[in-house]
Amino acid sequence: MALLLTRGELESLVSTTEVIEAVERTFDGLGKGTVINPTKVHLNLGDQSEWPPYHAGMNAMPAYVGWLDVAGLKWVGGWQDNMARGLPYIRGMILLVKPADGEVLAVMDGAWITNSRTGAQSAVALKHLAKEGPLAVGLFGAGAQGHSQAVALAAGLPLKELKIYDIRPEAARSLAERMESLLPGRVRAVSTPAEAADSDAVVSVTHSRDKFLKLEEIRPGTTVCALGSYTECADDLILGVDRIIVDHVEQCLHRGALKEVVERGSLAEDDICATLGEVVAGLKPGRTSQEERILCVPIGTGCMDVAVAGLAYKKALQSGKGTSFAFD
Repeated sequence: MALLLTRGELESLVSTTEVIEAVERTFDGLGKGTVINPTKVHLNLGDQSEWPPYHAGMNAMPAYVGWLDVAGLKWVGGWQDNMARGLPYIRGMILLVKPADGEVLAVMDGAWITNSRTGAQSAVALKHLAKEGPLAVGLFGAGAQGHSQAVALAAGLPLKELKIYDIRPEAARSLAERMESLLPGRVRAVSTPAEAADSDAVVSVTHSRDKFLKLEEIRPGTTVCALGSYTECADDLILGVDRIIVDHVEQCLHRGALKEVVERGSLAEDDICATLGEVVAGLKPGRTSQEERILCVPIGTGCMDVAVAGLAYKKALQSGKGTSFAFD
């Protein structure tokens, strides 16, 4: 029998702290080779072309996570027009199987796990790459993923300030108000990108293609986490930072922040200093001085989703949550 888990059940099963711990442990496995994560397969539904006319794209993201001994696949997409329709931008599902014989273990909502593990990625990245001590963080993007970023950063890091910027000022103010209970007196909406960028760490999770993050606005010692699927970072930032760290080399050369400079021949695989997995596992250094500007590009890997899903599945079995069903 397989288990069906809804978004509400997942939220009740796994805490933000547990998601962060699972993501960090899975990065460690990536570095040590006990996690297998092929590159994602992309289905273009008009997110990068005029046809099909849906302004959307979907990814198939398989993985095996050794520390949980579970395999799975996330099928997830983003629909750019959905916000105007009052619908979620991200929709997806996750399928878990027993690696020994292929038995289907669970089917579950993928949107909540996507948002949660994406926030956790930034918390883990900054734990290992940011300067020591309490951090002032500038957050670009106040949508669903911006909220998950803020919650994970508050749970996983010592924050002295969180500054939120969004092209929709009302969204930034709304997120700041919701975060006040977690960071009393330390969170505020800002009105310009430069205010958010003037921080110890910058986290950007937007749909922008405008290359608004520029080197001149990033002070020495800052860590920039660019999680957008397109081109949030200006070329001078990408080519001018001291170190580039990624979550998955093959994916990051062909998607997201690095794609255009790689295609032009301005950046190559040899310019990437390490993967986050290698840094978390202690195999390569992350930050080597307090003055370095570091660009971290965690574009997203299926193993993080499978890990959080596997943890939720185990906790569901223990608590009796979920709906059992049979395919035959």
